Amino acid sequence: MDGRLHDGFVPGRFGIDSYGNGGFRFADMSHRGSILMLPSGIKAWDVTAPGAIDLASLRPVLDESERIELLLVGTGIDIAPFPEPLRRRLKEAGIGLDAMQTGAAARTYNILLGENRKVAAALIAVA
Repeated sequence: MDGRLHDGFVPGRFGIDSYGNGGFRFADMSHRGSILMLPSGIKAWDVTAPGAIDLASLRPVLDESERIELLLVGTGIDIAPFPEPLRRRLKEAGIGLDAMQTGAAARTYNILLGENRKVAAALIAVA
């Protein structure tokens, strides 16, 4: 691989090797920008700030709701509140939610992935 998400998607489940400098390392690759870690694979995510998280940006998560029990949201360097309508919509889809700093979300994702849990992550890149 050449270190980029191909067509914005890498199939398969991978842990996060590192984060920072505006991106992430995983699967022997690096990606600048935010990402969605889904059961189907890793997708580039165009969200750069917590306020930009909306129903449309979470559509890929909802599309895989039958394979996700918990969504970890990394909101950057600061913890940001998650809008109640989005919380409610995820709950209706059977998905629990935990919003935290991106670093904590990445570490928690790796632990839960290692336990073979039905976890996904929406991670905003940090500098």
